[in-house]
Amino acid sequence: MTTLVTTGRVQVLGIPGDRHDEVLTPEALDFIARLDAAFAARRFDLLTERRRRSSLLRGGTPLDFSRATKSIRTDPDWQVARPAPGLTDRRVEITGPPERRMAVNALNSGAQVWMADFEDATSPTWENIVQGQLTLIDAIDRRIDFTADNGKEYRLTDRPATIMVRPRGWHLTEKHLVIDDRPVPAALVDFGLYFFHCARRQIDAGGGPYFYLPKLENRYEARLWNDVFLLAQDLLDIPRGTIRATVLIETITAAFEMEEILYELREHSAGLNAGRWDYLFSLIKNFAHRPDFVLPDRSTVTMTAPFLRAYTELLVRTCHQRGAHAIGGMAAQIPGGDGAAQEAALAKVRLDKEREAEDGFDGSWVAHPGLVPVCRTVFDGVLGDRPHQLERTRDDVHVTAEELVAIRRTAGRPTPEGVRDNIAVTLRYYDAWLNGQGAVALNGLMEDAATAEIARVQIWQWLKHKAVDRESVEHLLEEELAALGATYPWARLDQVRDLFERTALAKELPAFFTTEAYARHLVGRPVVQA
Repeated sequence: MTTLVTTGRVQVLGIPGDRHDEVLTPEALDFIARLDAAFAARRFDLLTERRRRSSLLRGGTPLDFSRATKSIRTDPDWQVARPAPGLTDRRVEITGPPERRMAVNALNSGAQVWMADFEDATSPTWENIVQGQLTLIDAIDRRIDFTADNGKEYRLTDRPATIMVRPRGWHLTEKHLVIDDRPVPAALVDFGLYFFHCARRQIDAGGGPYFYLPKLENRYEARLWNDVFLLAQDLLDIPRGTIRATVLIETITAAFEMEEILYELREHSAGLNAGRWDYLFSLIKNFAHRPDFVLPDRSTVTMTAPFLRAYTELLVRTCHQRGAHAIGGMAAQIPGGDGAAQEAALAKVRLDKEREAEDGFDGSWVAHPGLVPVCRTVFDGVLGDRPHQLERTRDDVHVTAEELVAIRRTAGRPTPEGVRDNIAVTLRYYDAWLNGQGAVALNGLMEDAATAEIARVQIWQWLKHKAVDRESVEHLLEEELAALGATYPWARLDQVRDLFERTALAKELPAFFTTEAYARHLVGRPVVQA
């Protein structure tokens, strides 16, 4: 039975769980309410602007660097804040959901940083969101040790990784926290609960409250985050600039405003990250209407593609010109299998990390503890005893607007295998996500929501431009649904089918599958019993 709890202006909807009262305290909820009162209207306006700009791109308006902010890009004097404690050396960062077992493994992995991901790697059930916050509290208080049902012990080491938290994006809401019958922005919930409970804990431990900011589209969205940081620090009497945040450059519009985003966050900035899978998703989504932007199988679009090389080299130059860390993209391989397959997977990761380290990145991401040694070895070979390579300002890099969207050199048509793979991966990820799992092992890779997003928008794009016919897609859909049901008899096939049809086969392309799934299938609005 759904329960309603009213605390101040905030109503808590949802089934109470073990230790939820430690997170959902009256003081923490009041803190979130104050953030919501200050920023919910601005968030709404910025999302409206997102839709307007997306419409302009569909109408043929070209992307370019803004003339209005040229003075920011040409001013040689401004720099971001110096690296905060625990964020000086970031050569290996591991990501994953804030689930207890995975948290211990990540913190013990030997990586410098663990990004606790409430966004793409977490299916936002209410239990996942609240238990994720408890995992972070327990990790900081060193109360996270436990023994699993199979007898395996999970114990935190003496030198765990620095914690950074990725809240959900501005586009998402949290329907279990309601103010005046309106759901609270999910970003403020994830940020607010962690900051309220853990900021002082982290400072006392010699670090600080550090964040990753997802899916920003422009400098105004970065400015909103900066203002959130300022108010949050004031409300808890924490010195200005204590918060540090790394922005994922994972939208095509943000790629044209990297310097402006750093500038808006400069006293709170910890750098930029090449969120390459979501970046590819954003590029396809924004230009899916254009026949000259049709890309081939996603497995063939590598980081050596000219438009992706332009993006990553511009990111390193931008960061290092401003004294900010540049963090590379995800290696999602899961070590295992026979000797030849294992070696091939590790060789692919090694090659990718060598490219990043040689290009000037200061560190990179992995999704599995087994990849930490590979990434570390590569960056050790380039960095040596240095914590980073900020001195490499990459003055040799000059990227034009045209190069960032130079898709023609990579364009191509899909293969039948690529179409089937996209359908299969989307269906399997959707089913896992609806069952509360956001990080999913698929075909030897640890995948998150970005994988499903790329796969489903490619299907939509290929159908629109007749690179594949609808009858073939619908036939493959039936085959892959049957295969999913045969493998997982408990799979929610009707919901998965409905979600696929709405997000990949509809006349209009939804911006995110997560908003559609969250509204219709994952939680909906519960019936409240007073």
